[in-house]
Amino acid sequence: METIKIQQAFGQAVKSIRMEKGISQEKLAELVDLHRTYISDIERGGRNVSLVNIYRIAEGLDVKVFELFQVMDKEIEE
Repeated sequence: METIKIQQAFGQAVKSIRMEKGISQEKLAELVDLHRTYISDIERGGRNVSLVNIYRIAEGLDVKVFELFQVMDKEIEE
């Protein structure tokens, strides 16, 4: 599978969960101690996110890492 497609699916999963929970990009960035533009880049599929940051984002969204990847898998299948 193409790297860009994986990054886009992950970014869409982050965005979907974030919006479902009513959290702004700014608030998520604050919760996980990352810059808002970094969160924006992730959501647009422009970042190849490290495992450490994946874990931090999952914590900030109050989901388990596997749940984040489940949403990502659904995005890939669409």
